[in-house]
Amino acid sequence: MDSGEVAAVAGAVGAALILLGRGRVLLLVGLGLLAVAELGLVHDLSGNRVSTKIAALGALGLIPIAIGAWVFVRWPVLVTPLVAIAAPFRPPLSFGSEHRYFVGVASSGQLGRLLPLYGVLGATALALGWHALRGRVNRPVPFIVSIPAAVFVAVAGLSLLWTEDLVSGENVLAYFLLPFAVLVVVVAHAPFPPWLPKALAVIAVGLATLFAVVGIIQAATHKLWFFSPAVEVGNAYSSFFRVTSLFRDPSLYGRHVVIGIAVLLVCVLYRKVDPYLAAGVIAVLFVGLWFSYSQSSMAALFVVTLALAAFAGGRSLRLVAALTAVVVLVSAAGILATSVRDHSARRFTSDRSRRVELTWKVFRAHPAAGVGLGSQPVASQARSTQGGSPTRFVSHTTPLTVAAELGVIGLAAYLALLGGSAVLIEQVRRRAPPLGLGLGAVFLALFVHSLAYSGFFEDPVTWLAIAIAASYVLSRNEAILEE
Repeated sequence: MDSGEVAAVAGAVGAALILLGRGRVLLLVGLGLLAVAELGLVHDLSGNRVSTKIAALGALGLIPIAIGAWVFVRWPVLVTPLVAIAAPFRPPLSFGSEHRYFVGVASSGQLGRLLPLYGVLGATALALGWHALRGRVNRPVPFIVSIPAAVFVAVAGLSLLWTEDLVSGENVLAYFLLPFAVLVVVVAHAPFPPWLPKALAVIAVGLATLFAVVGIIQAATHKLWFFSPAVEVGNAYSSFFRVTSLFRDPSLYGRHVVIGIAVLLVCVLYRKVDPYLAAGVIAVLFVGLWFSYSQSSMAALFVVTLALAAFAGGRSLRLVAALTAVVVLVSAAGILATSVRDHSARRFTSDRSRRVELTWKVFRAHPAAGVGLGSQPVASQARSTQGGSPTRFVSHTTPLTVAAELGVIGLAAYLALLGGSAVLIEQVRRRAPPLGLGLGAVFLALFVHSLAYSGFFEDPVTWLAIAIAASYVLSRNEAILEE
């Protein structure tokens, strides 16, 4: 095995230890393995080049992380809100030898990594390690989500031993799955004060409003700040102008706006906010969402709105929701049948049907263990008679991508994590209905969105929703034991 594969195995073991460990020793060993794994993966991705500039940059980065760790040791209640605030942001920074000091501003509208979140997670991990050394850690993540999460991350890490695209797999593991395993653990161990649900709702709505306002400004000026090449080309040749706000893709932007709307709808249902104020904010959010022209985001909003009406509304509201769902589904079926008859399914689905078909072929060829993490686009490309970059072959369907890359074991872990998360969130709803329904609405929005767009496990909000539910259940169980 090369250094990247060794690091992947270490990361898989480390993630399993911190998610499943029931003692401070296992937690500390797991955190140590994860740190080693991250260093190994990043080193391998950088081409095994370690220069004085890189070493100096790494040492300099430890200073704010150490300061943050001191803050979190003193005030652990800040862990969850600061993780929530940092989660969406990707500063436009790039790293490489082409920059004088190895770091510079990204060009061509690109965004960088989740650096604010990584900084917060590094500091919280150090603080958690300190608490473990002092014997203050006794809140293991509930098995109902920790077991499937550990299996999923472990299978993903081990799949780098046979992946067809090692670089992509290392990227997903180093920059998403391993840090998000840490996210679940640090948030689950964090205190859950009574004011936290309100603070999280304010953060969710505040961030969504910020993104929507930026999107509206971009729609008015026809000026994007960040964008992928595909968005730039599409806007140049389309009759409408898609905005990206502070993201590189309209659908990612739309996803975060939908989360804000979902949280506001829950607040209205439980009379936690003035309905007229909420209506005004929702109007702004919807206008911002509209200019994303994201069909997957609109579908997620539709499903979440109907689900909230059916679950928490009165009898009349449930009847309206049911009738609306029937009308929309029948209309959609008619439009689909007509469009497929008049045009090809590939054209009607904007090439999604071809991507799904190719990904299904990949899964059928490798049903047991898949083609490895991050390899689905390359594997689908190899089975196509058309050319183009691997990005044109991304399935944009999370369950199918998981099946193609990790096989039936990874798919089973994915389904188990969905089920376990639903059960855990339901436990929260029984004790705190507004919080539980809010978490459920966010998780449902992310799930529905991931059926037509990538990024379910690569979105920190997915893992944050699970972690908040775990933190609440653990804190309430401790309160019951103390009574």
